[in-house]
Amino acid sequence: MVTAAQPLSAVSVTPAARVRHLGPNWYAAVMGTAVLGSAGVALPAHAAVLRAVFGACWVLSLILLVALLAARSLHWAHHRDQARADLLDPAVAPFYGCLSMALLAVGGGALTAGQQVIGDRTAVVLDAVLFTAGTAVGLAAAVAVPYLMAVRHRVEPAQAAPAWLLPLVAPMVSAALGPLLVPHLPPGQARATLLLGCLALFGLSLFATLLMLPLVFGRLLSGPLPPALTPTLFLVLGPLGQSTTAVGNIADAAARVVPAPYARGLDVFAVLYGVPVMGFALLWLALAAAHVVRARRHGMGFALTWWAFTFPVGTCVTGAMALARHTGLVVYDGLAVGLYALLAAGWLAAASGTVRGLLSGALLAAPRTAPSAPRSGTGRTRSDAAR
Repeated sequence: MVTAAQPLSAVSVTPAARVRHLGPNWYAAVMGTAVLGSAGVALPAHAAVLRAVFGACWVLSLILLVALLAARSLHWAHHRDQARADLLDPAVAPFYGCLSMALLAVGGGALTAGQQVIGDRTAVVLDAVLFTAGTAVGLAAAVAVPYLMAVRHRVEPAQAAPAWLLPLVAPMVSAALGPLLVPHLPPGQARATLLLGCLALFGLSLFATLLMLPLVFGRLLSGPLPPALTPTLFLVLGPLGQSTTAVGNIADAAARVVPAPYARGLDVFAVLYGVPVMGFALLWLALAAAHVVRARRHGMGFALTWWAFTFPVGTCVTGAMALARHTGLVVYDGLAVGLYALLAAGWLAAASGTVRGLLSGALLAAPRTAPSAPRSGTGRTRSDAAR
């Protein structure tokens, strides 16, 4: 673990005490589990038994989401001081974008992997509710977190971290999953509004990400990240894979919604945008993997940052499948299968480490700090956020 921790039983055994250090970064486990199912369903071909497995992954993500929403509600009700400290900590606040993406991932998964489990009508209703809530939370986080970073966190460019992308990429998840609901709306204004709204969310997230990426890359050039934070380099894949998925899904839904010239233009844009962005995503994947191998050799142990190996890679799977649909190239089918294998391996590593940490109590225990160490004004340190 990143920091030494006292056994949970030595602190308290009450449910409220157990969730004091349950931060918003835990929603990454929901995102990673949901995409395991939805990305699997998107693969070019799979047997009925695999489809059942993908459905089970979605059900697990729904259970995790409900459990975490309950636990986080308990956290806010009993530990307002810690919740405020999280918001004022530049290492923790960006993870509030994970709540939005968890809602959206489970909602979108209901129409893909979960449809055969809960039925068409229930899947549409559930997705509509979670999509609306997730989009609202994502837009709020995309404004609130950068605002706090500017006026309260007092961060410097040299402190840039890949996690800064989290609140900015949340609207891109809405842009990618919103088109799934378009066919279920009444023809005309309703469908066109949602489709173009998703395109606007795509632009919002894209331009915000383009402003942030140079800071993240510049920080990386000044030296490698600490071992525990190195897996967060995979977070950069999120806006790349998700934006490729978004333009592909928007183009798919546009054919029966907007006039022919615009529908054809969106179809062309899906290829002209997606191909180079996927190329850059593969470059970044290789770079991030090299850094992880180096960090592992330098003693990198398990931390919750390992969930970065899941959802961002899953967005690249769906992005590759979008390119396969729009280009007809088999190479993208093969790329999607290879990336999904990487996603499955990352999920197994993150899930097994999380289960071990929960059983030992280490993941929910308070970090042990030296008595002489000064208390950070923002409540938690950057390394604590990775626990």
